[in-house]
Amino acid sequence: MFSNASNFVQGVDLTFAIILGASVFFLVTITAVMIWFVIRYNRKRNPVATQFHGNNKLEILWTIIPTLLVLVMFYFGWAGFKPMRDIPADAIPIIAHAQMWQWNFEYANGKTADSLVVPVGKAVKIDLNSRDVVHSLYIPAFRIKEDVVPGRTNRMWFIANEVDKYHIFCAEYCGDRHSNMLSKVVVLPEDEYTKWYNDTLSLASMHPGLVALKKNACITCHSLDGIKIVGPSFKGIWGRSETVVTGDQEREIIVDEAYITHSLIDPNADVVKGYNKGLMISYKEILSEQDIKDIIEYIKTLK
Repeated sequence: MFSNASNFVQGVDLTFAIILGASVFFLVTITAVMIWFVIRYNRKRNPVATQFHGNNKLEILWTIIPTLLVLVMFYFGWAGFKPMRDIPADAIPIIAHAQMWQWNFEYANGKTADSLVVPVGKAVKIDLNSRDVVHSLYIPAFRIKEDVVPGRTNRMWFIANEVDKYHIFCAEYCGDRHSNMLSKVVVLPEDEYTKWYNDTLSLASMHPGLVALKKNACITCHSLDGIKIVGPSFKGIWGRSETVVTGDQEREIIVDEAYITHSLIDPNADVVKGYNKGLMISYKEILSEQDIKDIIEYIKTLK
């Protein structure tokens, strides 16, 4: 029985069922024929080998049947794939930002969230944008997956048919914490979605520096509670003396406004000793001056 999570489920599941059914049928049939040949033509029953010089009927048969089978699989595959490229003009636009190692979803009114919140029964179009390496947005329950490639905007769309929550995975290996790049699709009734979409009070009550950190995936690598992840924790870092590697030289610095600003703009210039170089991207074109100021002010509070 097919799921009804999205408008693509039945087409994709039917294609897989046909391919799986054909594969199982031929596996069983060919295996049975092989076993029959082993028994029927074993050495005891046929001590002298019999030579065959071809059979036109058999050759035509095993050419036509695979050709028809491939054409059938192609037809159902194309029938399931083509609608995925026909995006409705009235689809709700959302931008999915992929970054090591977090998904961030941006809506037309400027609202952002780390979960994909959508209304039930409405077409949703997602523009896929990567800020660093190749990722892949995969929603298994919806039977959709699309690569997220730096410098290129791919698109995907769907209609969620049932109010529920569904897993989002990154299906392209993207580094150390690839397996933690998880999120959810939250499907809401239309009235609840409209209320959520227009609600900006929750963001207004949050420190703007924390909003910027969450929006740009900073806390996937830098914890707020002192735990070491991929990068140094933000907790207690303000005003602390750190050993950094600049080029091939080690030097002591004080974590202040200038250092944090420089680290956001050119993160690989002064890397804290003991951490890997090259994992953090430059936020020069992503963060505004106000965002940087807000982040610094928030880090000051993490004592």
